Amino acid sequence: MHTKIISWILQLVVVIILGQTLLFKFSDAPETVELFSQLGMGAFGYKLIGVLELFACIMLLIPASVASGALLSWGLMTGAILAHVTKLGFGRDMALLGSLAIVAWLLCIFIMYIHRAHLPVLSTVFKHRKNELNS
Repeated sequence: MHTKIISWILQLVVVIILGQTLLFKFSDAPETVELFSQLGMGAFGYKLIGVLELFACIMLLIPASVASGALLSWGLMTGAILAHVTKLGFGRDMALLGSLAIVAWLLCIFIMYIHRAHLPVLSTVFKHRKNELNS
């Protein structure tokens, strides 16, 4: 029971982190246009990422797709973190965005661990590791 509550809290935090940027991406906000210009991506890039983030949010709210939603979110946040490390940096305005990406990335790892039985690859890895520890 506690695991289910913890998972829902983590899922909602990730949905809030991802969801709060969607309006900027879908409304062509100047901040989004500038940020993605720095990455060498245009409107297609940030709209595509926005659609993927929207799907990830929806998946995180549907119990049957939580694990897949966490995996998709983790991949998106991996890209965001790499963008900050390589081009955007973590200074001034970018510090909050970069930090939120790291928080969401970590929370997705916990969500995937909680729902690992629904991700066949992770389920196999964790079972293999458990068998090694018991040997």
